[in-house]
Amino acid sequence: MKMLLVPALTAAATLAGCAATGTGPATPAPPTEAYMALGTEPGWTLEITPARLAYNGDYGATRIAVANPGARPSFNGERYVTDRLTVDVTHSACSDGMSDRRYRDTVTVTADGKTVKGCGGAILPAADLTGTRWTFVSIGGTPVATDRPTDLAFEGERMSGSAGCNRFGGSYAVEDGVLTAGQLAATLMACPGAGMAQERAFFDLMKTPVRLSFPSDGTMVLIGESGQTAVLKRVI
Repeated sequence: MKMLLVPALTAAATLAGCAATGTGPATPAPPTEAYMALGTEPGWTLEITPARLAYNGDYGATRIAVANPGARPSFNGERYVTDRLTVDVTHSACSDGMSDRRYRDTVTVTADGKTVKGCGGAILPAADLTGTRWTFVSIGGTPVATDRPTDLAFEGERMSGSAGCNRFGGSYAVEDGVLTAGQLAATLMACPGAGMAQERAFFDLMKTPVRLSFPSDGTMVLIGESGQTAVLKRVI
């Protein structure tokens, strides 16, 4: 089978940090959009909006909705205190215990005297993609064609898959939330329809390192230096 070598993907990134000084903890700003938290055994969810705190506990058997009292600064986080609900949000990485997803915050909720613990906030980039498999949802902002299957798998230090036409494979590395692909080898098959175009867009995206983002909907987004993206949904 003929193979095509996609040019090696190389780039350098420079990280800069900044520090802020102050005389004490500032009052946390209210959330501008819904903040979600969840826990297991028993299952519970919490939604924090600028207007209210909404808690569903004991697999939905307990429902409490109260006005948002505003957050108080706490050690490395925020605290919300009401008559029925007390919520402590600590900015410390958390695993939900049921999957390999990691969240930015550890969340403790006391509802009518009963305390549960779980996770909340943004989903953190996976510490290790090894053993995961994904399908493409969109490439370059365009939904992928459905006439041919797509996939992207990570095993050890190698990635492989299809963006809708040819099979490809090569090395990869992830560091500080950035995925860098090595030289990718692909088969040489022409495909009808949109397969070739979306495959070309994916290869163009992977010519430079891509930033990984894991939105709360469970997808993985590869974000290129120019803002181009590929969105994938996890299968395994």
